[in-house]
Amino acid sequence: MVSSSETVEGTRVFSVIGLEVHAQLLTQSKIFCACPVKVGAPPNSATCPVCLGFPGTLPVLNREAVSLAMRLALAVGAKIHRDSRFARKNYFYPDLPKGYQISQYDRPFATGGAVEIDTPDGGRSIRLVRIHLEEDAGKLLHENPFDDLPKTVSLVDWNRAGVPLVEIVSEPDLRTPDEAASYLIELRRLLRYTGVSDADMEKGNMRCDANVSVRFSEDAPFGTRVEIKNLNSIRFVAKALEHEANRQAEVLASGERVHQETRLWDAAAGRTVLMRGKEEAHDYRYFPEPDLGALVVDEAWIEETARSLPELPRARRARFVARYGISPADAETLVSARELADYFEDLAARVSPRAAAVWVTGEVLRWMKERKVSPEDARSFPLTPERLAGLLALLETGEISAASAKEVFAAMLDSPRAAPEIVRERGLGRISDTEALDALVSEIVRQNPSQVGLYRSGKTQTFGWFVGQVMKQTGGRADPATVRDALTRALG
Repeated sequence: MVSSSETVEGTRVFSVIGLEVHAQLLTQSKIFCACPVKVGAPPNSATCPVCLGFPGTLPVLNREAVSLAMRLALAVGAKIHRDSRFARKNYFYPDLPKGYQISQYDRPFATGGAVEIDTPDGGRSIRLVRIHLEEDAGKLLHENPFDDLPKTVSLVDWNRAGVPLVEIVSEPDLRTPDEAASYLIELRRLLRYTGVSDADMEKGNMRCDANVSVRFSEDAPFGTRVEIKNLNSIRFVAKALEHEANRQAEVLASGERVHQETRLWDAAAGRTVLMRGKEEAHDYRYFPEPDLGALVVDEAWIEETARSLPELPRARRARFVARYGISPADAETLVSARELADYFEDLAARVSPRAAAVWVTGEVLRWMKERKVSPEDARSFPLTPERLAGLLALLETGEISAASAKEVFAAMLDSPRAAPEIVRERGLGRISDTEALDALVSEIVRQNPSQVGLYRSGKTQTFGWFVGQVMKQTGGRADPATVRDALTRALG
C-alpha cells in the first residue's frame, strides 16, 4: 500500500484520495414518478412513460427523497441550501432511456459538512464538497439467458431507471486506502442509522467512484487524478486504490506522465484497467432542467427533520463507554448497527451492562455470524432481551456456571422455555452440597498422591490443578468457594 511511509523504487510517494458515493434512498417510489422501487421485480415491469422518458411526460419530485437527503445533510453538518436546482446531465448509454440524467450541478442540495473517521493516531475529519439528489440509470445485462439470442447481445432492464439517489462527494482529504475504507464504513453506518439508505453494496444500493493521485511530498501540488468507477465493496475500494496508487507511482518513477482517465477494477486480475478518457463537466453539456422548478425548503421542514434524527453512532459509542463502563472496542462493535445497539441497551437495562456487552459481542454475534445474519437484523435474534436477561440473572447470582450458561443459551435458541426451566430439567444448577463435594475431593486427592506431595512440599500452585480436576468432573458446575474449602480441608 502506498502511503506517506513507503517508497517505490527508492522514491517516497504520497497518495491523495477523494470518494464519490452514490446511495439509493429508502423511498417506496421513484424520484420523479409513482413507479414502485422493487427488488427482484420482473425486468421492465416497474416502469412508466415518465421514467422511460416518453415525449410529453413531466417529472414530479418525490418529497420523501428530499426529506431523506435532508436527514443525511443534517447528520454530517452540511449546509442545506434553501433554493437548489436540478440540471440535465447529457450522455448516451443504453440503460439511460431519456438520453440524459436528471441530477444537480451548480446549485446542489447541500454543501460542506464532514464525516469523522478513526485512525491509528486518533481520528480525522474528512470534509465533504456536496450532497445532491439525482436519478439512477437502468441496468445492462451482458450475459443474456435466452438460447435464441446471440451471446453477444446485451439486454437492458429499466426497473432501476429513476430510482432516487443521493451522491456524497468528499474533498481529497483521504491519504491511504485504509482511511478510505474507514470513511466508507462510517458513511454507510450514518446512512443506515438515519434511515436514509440500507447502503448494501452487494445489492448495488451503495456504489463508490474513487479518485486517486500521487505526489512526491505532502506539500507538493496534487498530481493528475485517475477515477476508478463502480466499486461495489469496501474491500475492493481499498484494493483498487492500493493498486492504482502503486501503478501511478511506477509510471512517474519511470519518467512518464500519468494521464487523467477513468479506469475499472478487475477483481480477478487484481488491477485497474482503462475504461475511457476522463470526462469533464463540459462533456455532459449540463443545463437547467426545464421541466422542474427550484427545490425550495423552509426552516420549519429542516427543524422538524433535525428533531427526528436518532442519536448518531459516534455519539452513542461515547455514551456507551461513559454510561456503561464498557471498553471502547466493545462500544464500537455494539454501535456498528443501530438495531444491535438497541438490543444491547434493552438488555443492559435489565442486567449488568458489562455482562450484557460481553454476551452481545460474544455469543449473540457469534450466532449471527455463523448463520450469516446481519447485525441490522438483530431484532430477529431468537432470544429477546427479556429472555436473555433471565439467563444472565442466573449467572450473576451464581446459580449456574459460565459453562452451564452457554449450554442453556444454546437450548433457549431452539426452545421458547425460560432459562430456569431448562436449568432444572438438565440439572445444570451449581453443585454446592458440602458433603458431596467433600467426597469427590477426597477421591481426587487419594488418586493423585504425587500432586499431593508437591503441594505439601510448598508448591502451592498445585492447588489450582486440584480445583481444575474438580471442575472437570462436575462439568464446571461445582461452586468455586465450596470447592476451595473442601480442598483446603482435604490437603491439610
